Amino acid sequence: MTDGGGRRRRAFIGSFTAAGGPGIVTAAVAADGGALTALSRVDSVADPSYLALAPGGQILYAVSETAEGAVAAFRVTGERPVKAGTPVPVGGDSPTHLSVHDGHVLTANYGSGSVTTVPVRADGTLAGAASDVLRHKGSGPHTLRQQGPHAHQVQPDPSGRWIVSVDLGTDSVRVCTLAGSRLEVRREVALRPGSGPRHLAFHPDGTRAYVLGELTPTVTVCRWDAAAGLLEPLTVGQVLSGVPSGDAFPSGIVASPDGRFVWTATRGEDVLSTFAVEGDELRLVGTVPCGGKWPRAIAESAGFLYVANERSGEVAWFAIDPDTGLPRYEGALGVPAASCVIFG
Repeated sequence: MTDGGGRRRRAFIGSFTAAGGPGIVTAAVAADGGALTALSRVDSVADPSYLALAPGGQILYAVSETAEGAVAAFRVTGERPVKAGTPVPVGGDSPTHLSVHDGHVLTANYGSGSVTTVPVRADGTLAGAASDVLRHKGSGPHTLRQQGPHAHQVQPDPSGRWIVSVDLGTDSVRVCTLAGSRLEVRREVALRPGSGPRHLAFHPDGTRAYVLGELTPTVTVCRWDAAAGLLEPLTVGQVLSGVPSGDAFPSGIVASPDGRFVWTATRGEDVLSTFAVEGDELRLVGTVPCGGKWPRAIAESAGFLYVANERSGEVAWFAIDPDTGLPRYEGALGVPAASCVIFG
C-alpha cells in the first residue's frame, strides 16, 4: 500500500527495551491489506514507548520513558530510521506521550506530572534541551495512583490554536496556548473524580472530544469550542458491557476518520470496544478480544485497526466492518513489549 505520493506506507512501532523490547521497529504495510512485515529495528534509545512523525514524515520522534526522561529524533530514510543527533532531556520523569506542533516537540511526563516543550530546527532535528516545563498541580481521590499530578498525553487540537494536556492524577484536562516556547494554561477542566483520564481523541469535525478514563473504565464525551478553547463535559459512558471480572484499565482511544465510530482498548479485560457516534453521545456496539494481552495503544489506518499488545508481545491488526464498526482479527506481528504503533 502506498501513500498519495506513491511511497510505500510504513508502520513504526515503539516498545519497552527494559522489558525485552527491540526498540523501534519499522514495518511495511501490505499493499493488499493491513498486514505488517518487519523491516528493521533500532535499539539506540531506551524505552521508546511512544512515537510521532514530523509533518511530511521525514523525521521520527521518540520519547525515552525513563526516570531521566528524554526525546530523540530519527531521520526516516530507507527501511531503517537513522538517529539525528543525541537524545535531549525533557526536564521531566517518565515521558509517556509526545506530539509535534509549531516548531516544537511536546512531551507529557507522567512521573513528574509536567508537560515540556522542546524546540525543533527547520530540518526537524532537535535544537536543544527542554525550553519550557509546565508543572501540573493537584491530586485525586485514588490513594495509590492520584497522590499528585501525572500528565499522560499532550497534543494540539484540530484547529492548531490550542494545546490540551490530559492528567490522570488530577482528573482534569488543561487547555493551553503556546507563546514562543512557553506553554500557558488558559483553563483547567475538571472531570469525574477518580476517573483518571489517560488519553483524549478529537472527533474529525473538531467539535467534540472523547476522554478515556484509566482508573474507571469510562469515556467522557465533551463539546469542544475551538474558537474559545472551551472543553465542556457532556456525558459519561462505560467502555465495557458488564462488570469487569478483574483488572480493567482502559488505555487507548481513537475516532474513525469518517467520525462514525470510536474505539477503545482496555487492559486486563483485554478487549476492544466499539462505539457508534450519535450526536453528543456514544452507544456501545460491542467488544471483541484484542488479539493478545494488555493492549497499551491503538491506531486506525486505511480501514484497519492496530493494537500494540504489550504483555503478549505483538501488534495485531483488525479489519473494520464498514456498517457496524466492529473489528475482525486478521493477524499479528510479533514485537516484544510493544507499546505503540503509528503510520507514515
